[in-house]
Amino acid sequence: MAVTRLKRKNRKDKSKAAVRRLNLKIQNAKPVIKNVDIEQLKEEFKTKKG
Repeated sequence: MAVTRLKRKNRKDKSKAAVRRLNLKIQNAKPVIKNVDIEQLKEEFKTKKG
């Protein structure tokens, strides 16, 4: 008996796997750590207030 591939199901499975891979990639991505000068930020807030 011959085996036939269900093309629609194959496309659906591939797209579902691609979305899953993309979601895992996004979850594992680490944000870029920036060095922030806290004292400079405090000064900026003081100058903006007054």
